[in-house]
Amino acid sequence: MTLAQIIPLVLTASIFLNVLALGLAANLEDATYLFRRPWLLLRAVLSMNVLMVLIVVACASIFDLTFPVKVVLLALAVSPVPPLLPTKERKHGATRSYAVGLLVSAVLLSLVFIPSSIEWIGQYFGRETHVSASDIAPVILISAIVPLALGILVHRLMPDLAERLVRPVSLLSMILLVLGALPILFTMSGAIWTTIVNGSLIALACFTLIGLAVGHILGGPDPGNRTALALATCSRHPGMALTIASLNFPDQKAAFMAVVILHLIVGALVSIPYLRWRISRDRVAWTPP
Repeated sequence: MTLAQIIPLVLTASIFLNVLALGLAANLEDATYLFRRPWLLLRAVLSMNVLMVLIVVACASIFDLTFPVKVVLLALAVSPVPPLLPTKERKHGATRSYAVGLLVSAVLLSLVFIPSSIEWIGQYFGRETHVSASDIAPVILISAIVPLALGILVHRLMPDLAERLVRPVSLLSMILLVLGALPILFTMSGAIWTTIVNGSLIALACFTLIGLAVGHILGGPDPGNRTALALATCSRHPGMALTIASLNFPDQKAAFMAVVILHLIVGALVSIPYLRWRISRDRVAWTPP
């Protein structure tokens, strides 16, 4: 087995274990949290699946973006939240129920939203594009549904064991993520640099800024959950976006991967000022008189 075959398996295992750790600390009520609160669910859908898609389509129409960047931004806009995100959301004040519920609802609804959104985008730009539910179901099952369901089941049947497993499983997930990501960064450095030089860095930064703004505005009154929706709107499932882009334009997969990796790096850096601002506001809000 070659390194190119091993790396995707390592990254898949990392995501699986991360979501498993999340499930080990959650329950069924957490998973169905947003489905039992239609108003919060509507806000999330409007932010992630409607406004963000419309804004990105408008930007792709107006600005002169390179083909790989345009395709990846559109694919990111219709993708659900990344499975690694709920852990980050909880660190910044989101309740466990909202973070888990946001992941579950976004993933399940993507089976409907992704095919319909891709078909509409293709018609808008006059191109033949397609993604079926069966194309994205394997990614959704492996990266979210199966590990989350397994973790929730263990939490329900063996709560003491689940509590002891959360930390080591989460730590192993982070180790595998680093081991899988570093070789990609080194091997793709040339393609990433090319993407930076052609000015695409600004477009990727704007994607994150717009997502933060849209999610923050629609996040509701709870400060932690507002921050969570902002992160969910600007951070999308990289594997799903790459799958969508590659299914429609398989000859551009290497270029798409470089843009996706750069999006992850740029998104993390651009989000830092927002997260620091949110943390500082929360501290002021909770300062005793």
